[in-house]
Amino acid sequence: MVEKQDEMKALLLKAKEEILAGINKALKSGSETNTGEPTGDIYDQASSERDRELGLLLNDRERDKLRQIDEALLRIADGEYGICEECEEEIPLGRLKVMPFARFCVRCQSDMEKLQAQTRRVEEERSYREVSFGEEEEG
Repeated sequence: MVEKQDEMKALLLKAKEEILAGINKALKSGSETNTGEPTGDIYDQASSERDRELGLLLNDRERDKLRQIDEALLRIADGEYGICEECEEEIPLGRLKVMPFARFCVRCQSDMEKLQAQTRRVEEERSYREVSFGEEEEG
């Protein structure tokens, strides 16, 4: 078990370094290309803005991944790493190698995602009904 945790800790630290290097590279290239003055026509400006927004979105994902990695490192330090937070069974090594910051086993993760999808669908249906009724009342 200790060997597994050492291997996973090394994987997590390597992933963290790669993410930080990628973010730093993106920040440097973004600061070099962003002069603050609009250039080109409106289509070029729109494309540049879309690229900037996409970059920010990716940075949000990377920050979230960094947070998950840091939490996994804390679980290793606390001796709780590799245990499913839902069923408290051991998470298989294969899953941890693919996703070293996994908090749930495949079965529990799948169950949670199904529940989230059902909840989202019910909320969307409720929103749709509210919009439909609201439009009929106005007409």
